[in-house]
Amino acid sequence: MSDPAIATPAPSQGLDVADTARRLKAIFIGSVGNLVEWYDFYAYTAFALYFAPKFFPSHDPVVVQLNAATLFAAGFIVRPIGGWLFGHIADRYGRRLSLTVSVLMMCFGSLIIALTPTYETIGFAAPVLLALARIIEGLSLGGEYGASATYLTEIAHPDHRGFYSSFQYVTLIGGQLTAILVLLLLQNVFLTHEQLVDWGWRIPFVIGAMLAVTAMFMRRHMHETEAFAEASKTKKKESSLRGLLKYPREVAIVVGLTAGGTAAFYTFTTYMQTFVKQTVGLTDITTTYVIAGSLIFASILQPLYGMLSDRIGRKPLLIFFGVAGTLLTVPILTTLAQTKSPWVAFLLISGAWLFVAGYTSINAVVKAELFPTSIRATGVAVPYALTVSIFGGTAPAIALFFKQQGHEQWFYYYLSGVIFISLLVYSTMRDTKHQTAMDRHE
Repeated sequence: MSDPAIATPAPSQGLDVADTARRLKAIFIGSVGNLVEWYDFYAYTAFALYFAPKFFPSHDPVVVQLNAATLFAAGFIVRPIGGWLFGHIADRYGRRLSLTVSVLMMCFGSLIIALTPTYETIGFAAPVLLALARIIEGLSLGGEYGASATYLTEIAHPDHRGFYSSFQYVTLIGGQLTAILVLLLLQNVFLTHEQLVDWGWRIPFVIGAMLAVTAMFMRRHMHETEAFAEASKTKKKESSLRGLLKYPREVAIVVGLTAGGTAAFYTFTTYMQTFVKQTVGLTDITTTYVIAGSLIFASILQPLYGMLSDRIGRKPLLIFFGVAGTLLTVPILTTLAQTKSPWVAFLLISGAWLFVAGYTSINAVVKAELFPTSIRATGVAVPYALTVSIFGGTAPAIALFFKQQGHEQWFYYYLSGVIFISLLVYSTMRDTKHQTAMDRHE
């Protein structure tokens, strides 16, 4: 049923070459910065198998990884604060400024990890400094998601928002893939296993800090969006959170549609590296190849699903993810836990991506299309970051907790249940492609 408060998209006007070039350049710069941010964040996960014992000494490898995963989750706890802070900056002072500051903050987080002495050297202060770095990175990412989702959606042509905004997750996954590529090069080309364990794990964080500085300078020259320029003509006196309270239904939708998708995403990205190594029993290098291959496949799916959503709408893809995720998560993870073949592991994880991409490819544009311009970045960032901190960042820790208790399969049902809850939201929400708030600038 149509909501009269939501503007319908204007008819397409056709694209001229100069306009297309401008949009593509802006999307490229925004996407590259997003890739750098997520590379920095995921380098922690990719190299945790090497540096975790340096900060959390224990004779039980599961306990070591559980401690590292708990600290990974800690970076998510502060993401709602980052979402509010950078969402406010983006809505009040511009998307460009928010994106530039957020990537600079990520640089500081990476440098702290790269330079922090180990537990053997400074004792308990080592994991404390590591936690501080993760908090800084969590604040940065809390703002990055909302600002970049808003920017990519606003800068795109109305007929291709699904396609262009899908590059947020192409670069998000690309960030993790880049971290894994660095890991492969260090494992197979530049360092021995002993060197990697001893000091080589610091290298990717140095690289991340350098890339973040480069991305910051690139973002300083980004074009601001026309939507923000229009909204800026109206002076806003209320705070961003007060403004957000005017949209309780939209906030609830963001929370509901994110819960299952973020839990699935972090399961089949972040947790998979640990799962494939410890549960499936593959070697470090084989695990890296399997995860890298599945991420390449996932990256290819994002723009394809984004284009599909521009033709058939957002809602069908979300429902596809919800139904398939609810029914197939337990069988896929159960079979994966029982296999010893890297090829079977790759096919199973890639099979999961066939439905997970139904969420990841379009979730950014769906959230952006829910809110008017003046509150869009905050509306996307805050409820999303809050939900991710509860269901996404905790997924590896919950899975490892169940594993430590001897009931690893309980996590499979937990994940399936969370996806089912989101399915209920998908089935009742409006299709934001056809009923969008993108043209509302109040």
